[in-house]
Amino acid sequence: MTARTWIAVALAAASAGVAQGFGRFTLGVVLPAVRDDLGLSNTVVGSVATANVGAYLVGTLAVAAVSSYLRLLAIMRIGLMVSVGGLVLAAVAPNALVLGAAMFLSGFGGAWVWIPTPVIATDAFPAEKRGVVIAMLSSGMGLSIVFTSLLAGWVRQVAGNEGWRSVYLVQASIGLVIALATMAVLRHAEGKVSSKGGIGGFDALRRVAGWKPVTVMYTTFGFMYLLVLAFLTSRLEDDSGWSSGDASLAFTLVGFAMVVGGPIMAKAVSMFGMRASLATAFALWSVVVITILPGWFFSTLASSMVLGIIFASIPVTLTMYFVQHASPEDYGPGFSAATLAFGVAQMVSPQIGGAVADWTSSFTWVLLLSAGCSIIGIFGALSLPRSRAQGPQTPPSLSIRPPLAPASVFLVRPR
Repeated sequence: MTARTWIAVALAAASAGVAQGFGRFTLGVVLPAVRDDLGLSNTVVGSVATANVGAYLVGTLAVAAVSSYLRLLAIMRIGLMVSVGGLVLAAVAPNALVLGAAMFLSGFGGAWVWIPTPVIATDAFPAEKRGVVIAMLSSGMGLSIVFTSLLAGWVRQVAGNEGWRSVYLVQASIGLVIALATMAVLRHAEGKVSSKGGIGGFDALRRVAGWKPVTVMYTTFGFMYLLVLAFLTSRLEDDSGWSSGDASLAFTLVGFAMVVGGPIMAKAVSMFGMRASLATAFALWSVVVITILPGWFFSTLASSMVLGIIFASIPVTLTMYFVQHASPEDYGPGFSAATLAFGVAQMVSPQIGGAVADWTSSFTWVLLLSAGCSIIGIFGALSLPRSRAQGPQTPPSLSIRPPLAPASVFLVRPR
């Protein structure tokens, strides 16, 4: 692989960090400050978070619809600019309504960036290295969450609860630079996706071996992870009496662990297979979430790191499964359909979590609900086909390239 190819992967990871780490997970970090500054209840904040994941759902449907007409890199570029727009709007939001609109833009853009990015980033690599490349995308999200947690903690100490808008403003500035770099130096030579995906891409999804347990796991993960990440800082501050700085530290450790979570899972899958690796990850999630409940400082910090590893590893592995099992024509609409189910789960998760927290005046049952859902994920993992996946099929665009030339479909433009 050439240096240009790795630069392209780094930009892909940075784009995922902007759209996912900044656009979709910052609210969980600054949630207590937003709630107190705008005078919102947990239920209203949950509704704002629901706007974000609901938009991710809408964006997923849109990707399935336009993937037959737009190239993958065009979809990614549009999504990145929409995500940046959402960050800008969040930075100036005076109330919950405008903040909800900002979260909608961020969620919509997040879907348009994440769905095409794994294929774009891995297309230049041989089959045995694509899992590692996908893991690098999760590392980009992890680094963005680390940055957000550190920035939010510092801003709150300096400016108090009113400073949460500055977090979004800094993120928007970084996102704009990355978006412009992506548009200026990257190109993607690939064909359009087949139009035979069916409504919402479900026809394409059903052609993927093991699509039922994979979709069940993806849906379960979408519901259970957000119950924890959306309310982790609130749980630690409101229920366990942590300071805002300590709570931000816990979230920072989640991000740090995400950086290594993807590569760790890629290695585990190569050694033990997807069934065992995914089943173990879901089981560990329930154990780790329960260990957070007492609110003990050091055990919670350790649990946060394990949460970050699992949070990165499960979606990386499920994405890897699609890259390996779906044909080039079915990947776009098929993965969009699975992501649609994932998006529905995310849409209802924060709303249910916020309502449960208001009803019980605690976040304990919110976390217990997340831990219980992992049982479904375990059964889904054990229902996967036993045979190991063959390497990803070569996209049609690669077949016309000279065999000795780098098969990069995501290149830095020569000067």
